[in-house]
Amino acid sequence: MAKLLLGAPVANALGEKLEGEIARLKKTGVTPTLAIVRVGERKDDLSYERGAMKRCDALGIDVRQFVLDGGCSQEELISAIEQVNNDASIHGCLMFRPLPAGLDEAAACAALDPAKDVDCITEGSMYGIFVNKPIGFAPCTAEACIELLDYYGYDLTGARVTVVGRSLVIGKPVSMMLQSRNATVTMCHTRTKDMAAECREAEILVVAAGHIGTIGADAAAPQQVIVDVGINWDQNAGKLCGDVLFDEVEPLVSAITPVPRGVGSITTAVLAKHVVEAARRQTA
Repeated sequence: MAKLLLGAPVANALGEKLEGEIARLKKTGVTPTLAIVRVGERKDDLSYERGAMKRCDALGIDVRQFVLDGGCSQEELISAIEQVNNDASIHGCLMFRPLPAGLDEAAACAALDPAKDVDCITEGSMYGIFVNKPIGFAPCTAEACIELLDYYGYDLTGARVTVVGRSLVIGKPVSMMLQSRNATVTMCHTRTKDMAAECREAEILVVAAGHIGTIGADAAAPQQVIVDVGINWDQNAGKLCGDVLFDEVEPLVSAITPVPRGVGSITTAVLAKHVVEAARRQTA
């Protein structure tokens, strides 16, 4: 039976580390503050927003909501982002995507100040990841993968890591972050020949394909650690599941993250971490 890599202990440990820094900032008159920019009422956005607000409230981070109607204009959206940029008391911004049809998402992302981009939606933040410099911040979910591996004591230096998925949201940034930690990284995607064979060679397998059943028993290997980033709704089972066929793979590997209760549990803690770091940078 594989070890379950639960996200809650990781998130709690991150929160404990942040408490001292938040208290220090408040003594100087600075309250770390997050702006949430949301267009419309998507259920997944609302769910994540509730989780983020709960996490921030527990840590003493202020949250300001900029909620726009689903039929808002591009000008109204840009105006909200400019309010965030121009308010020195706001240190970080989370803008939910995808935006409704008719809005220029690329232009909206580009309008945000990279210094306040706490979830890597700007090109400046992505550049920072690729050159390993503190410009903006990494995607919260990608960094959550690293936090999880660190918490459970997996040494990334020299480790053979395979990343399944090449999106700018998870796959590419987490690959660069792993390389910055001296891992040897292989990236797999829909055009990879014999992906199962590639995955079996990995000591650590990070799966971020966005599709149920991407990884099954044929891709697993003994002593392997699997980080399943996928969040999918299984219509047949009527429950959330990852990209990995958990029941097939769990008996074959050393450790695995469950879905839910895995990586997703850490993302709001990483978001809070980024807001606090943004406040520190902006007020140093």
